[in-house]
Order: sequence, then C-alpha cells, then structure tokens
Amino acid sequence: MEMRTTTHRVSGGYDIVINELGEGPAVVFVHGSGPGASGASNFRQNARAFADAGFRVILPDLIGYGASSKPDGIDYTLALFTDTLKAALVAHGVERATLVGNSLGGGIAIQIALDDPEFVERLVLMAPGCIEELPVYFAMPGIANMRSSFGSPDFSAADQKRLIENLVYDPVHATDALVAERYAVAITQSKDVIGRMRTHNLQPRLDELAMPILVFWGSEERFMPLTGIDYFLKQCADVRVMIFNKVGHWVQVERADEFNRHAIAFLHG
Repeated sequence: MEMRTTTHRVSGGYDIVINELGEGPAVVFVHGSGPGASGASNFRQNARAFADAGFRVILPDLIGYGASSKPDGIDYTLALFTDTLKAALVAHGVERATLVGNSLGGGIAIQIALDDPEFVERLVLMAPGCIEELPVYFAMPGIANMRSSFGSPDFSAADQKRLIENLVYDPVHATDALVAERYAVAITQSKDVIGRMRTHNLQPRLDELAMPILVFWGSEERFMPLTGIDYFLKQCADVRVMIFNKVGHWVQVERADEFNRHAIAFLHG
C-alpha cells in the first residue's frame, strides 16, 4: 500500500499538501503545532493501521507546516487553518469524514465541526486545543518552552530534541530520526507560525457538537490543561474519554497500539 501525495492551491495562493493511504470512508488526521510538525511525522504509527482497517487515511500538512506553504508576516488564526484545510479537503474530493485531531489539530477539527456539522461524521480528539483562553495555554510549561526556544534565531537540533521530549512522558520516543525529520522542516518555517498564532476559545460552544466524540488525554500533559476533560464530559451529548497514566501530549505515539485499537473500534461502531 503506497502513500499518495497531492498538492492543492487554495484561496490566497497557498499550497496545502495532502498525503493519502488506503481506501474507504475518509479519516482526516489533523496534526498539532510545534516546530517541524507535519501529518506524516505526527501520525506515522497510526496511518497504516487505519488504512488496514478499511479507511481512506488523509494526512494534510497544515498551512505553515510540513510541505505546505509557510507564509511570513501574517497572523496564524484559527480561521486561516480551518479555511485552508477545508478548501483543500473539498478539492481532494472529501465530502464527509471523521476528523482525528491532536492539540491545535483538535481545535481545528472542533471548529470545522461547528462550522459544517454535516461534513463531520465523528471526532477523535487527543488533548485538543482551542478550548481555553490563550494566556492559559501560554502559561503551560510545554508551550512556554516551545515559544521561547523556536523564537530564538539560534534554534538548533538540540532544541528540537528537547521540545519533542516535552511532548512525551518517556523520552525514548524522541528518536534521532524523528528529531532530524522535524528539524529539517522547522528550519524552513516562519517564526510567525508560533509567535503570531491567534486562536480563540471554543469551549462555550462545545455543547453544539452532536456527533459522537472520542477524547484521549495523557495524565502527564504539559501543553493542554486537564480541565479540558470536564468540558467535554459536561457539555457534549455523545462523548467518551480515555485517560492514560504516564503519557504526555502524544497519546497516539506513546500508546499507539491502544490508541489505534480503541479509535478504530469507535469508528466502526
């Protein structure tokens, strides 16, 4: 089963790159922020399992990330992320999909589901963002470290490794290959993708989400406050939450087999 790559030109003249694997109902994996992030690097341990389970796995690189356009001198708003991603997905022939989003990608998935609920069949969210005010996120140790390190003109591969180690509970997951892959992307990125990120708080609207939702969270989270768990449990009509001990921000990496098994069962349900 070979990965297929397509580039879509969307409004504003931006190119959004989509990698794809498998056939069947569409499952769109939306990666988070951070230096060097991309669809492939965030979900390498998940894509093939979902494709083997009978799904069309779609791995976009968000604007500012991966192989997609990386504009400088602009605010990276939630609307910019959602509008460019949704336009690329429509151009890619996606009419309805399950959205799987981690961190910023979770916030993007929520916003798309609010904007166009008929487009989103189900949501799978891993420590999703955009459900707190920005000062709350900026005070989290992982985000504070990311902003200060990537904002430096001397951002190095060693800095990249430390940032990846912040994403996980066990640093064994910060492999040399992953560090090299993400650093090669990071040095091509605009500093504005982190420094001028402007997302807003979707928490007051969570009760508008009527589709089935599966949420994952790690107990050793350094980026997204655990208070987000209660928001979903109290506000959403059809939600289930799984919390893993000794896991950081990347549930889909640190507990890949369990994540794949539970998420695929949820999709088949």
